[in-house]
Amino acid sequence: MAPPAAAPPQGGEAPRGKPQPLEDLHIDELLHVVVDKNASDLHISVDSPPVIREDGDLVRMNFERFTPQQTQRMMYEIISDDNVTKFETTKELDFSYALPTPIHMRKEGQGIIRARFRVNMYRDRGSIAAAFRLISSRIPTVEELNLPPILKQLSERPRGLILVTGPTGSGKSTSLAAMINHINMNFAHHIITIEDPIEYLHTHKESIINQRELGGDTLSFGNALRASLREDPDVLLVGEMRDMETIALAITAAETGHLVFATLHTNNASESIDRIIDVFPPGQQEQIRVQLSNNIVAIISQQLLARATGPGRIPANEIMLATPAIRNLIRENKTHQIPSIIQTGATHGMTTMDQTLRDLYMKGLITLDDALARCNNIEELKKMINLGGPGAGGPPGSSGGTRR
Repeated sequence: MAPPAAAPPQGGEAPRGKPQPLEDLHIDELLHVVVDKNASDLHISVDSPPVIREDGDLVRMNFERFTPQQTQRMMYEIISDDNVTKFETTKELDFSYALPTPIHMRKEGQGIIRARFRVNMYRDRGSIAAAFRLISSRIPTVEELNLPPILKQLSERPRGLILVTGPTGSGKSTSLAAMINHINMNFAHHIITIEDPIEYLHTHKESIINQRELGGDTLSFGNALRASLREDPDVLLVGEMRDMETIALAITAAETGHLVFATLHTNNASESIDRIIDVFPPGQQEQIRVQLSNNIVAIISQQLLARATGPGRIPANEIMLATPAIRNLIRENKTHQIPSIIQTGATHGMTTMDQTLRDLYMKGLITLDDALARCNNIEELKKMINLGGPGAGGPPGSSGGTRR
């Protein structure tokens, strides 16, 4: 069904007055609100109005509550018959969705696609629910994301494995897109990405770049990764290392002279190493430790925090670089000692999450409350900030720890 021509509704605030009806509403009208408000996500589920996430907070839109029939109609309108069949079989579906620009909003030179969304559709108590994540149409730079400059240096490495880790919604895909774009802008490489789904659309610049999506272009990360090694790549991006086969192939690709980027849903470097090793049977773990120690380049762990002033969020990173000491700890199964090496590795470009949180707070970019809530060691962070002592530290002009 084509989206309605009416202007997008002005939802997105806490309910006030009479809620707007959802009957016959097209999903595009809700997605336009997400774009207009620079929100990050839209959630639809039965017995709830549409909910958007603004600056990290969930906000109910001023609409009626969804019925099971409404969520099914709304979602089935935007997917193919094949995907309907797939969803009804597997009960889950990942796909990307392009939001058209309404005719009345189109200007000369403006594309027909206003925004792209990553979508996960699933069953919730027998009914259909979905989460839409807004994907920026423009690929931001490392500087614009306020990421550590060393990420650009890492993306210029000729070979090895670079992991970007963190929980869902921590900006991993965006950070990787910025690093891939840096390569694409500056180096004549062949880049192959394997994603589920494709989020950022890259164009050929100095590099040539091929993007493959699970479902439409390949059946699995493992299949695509195995095939990519026969496609003359210089750089590979694996959207997620989900299983033993994909992890083994990614390490082998790095070992055979390729620069490989991948993600894990882990919170820090030592946890990431343990997760990789533990995927393998005990009889293979020693060999994998050796391979990983020889080929890992860096692990970048990330979380997003609300900015202290104004809208938007800012990344906080732990950076582990594969120094000889780090490689030895991986090889000798002493990953619990990795945080200590990171803590004293500033001269190499390493930083702990707590050190980053301290720096962001001292620059006035995040609040003290958020820094303490997201740190690994509250007492250690307080010492680094010198809280409670003579001349207690704080960002210039600060007088409290709450968001302004």
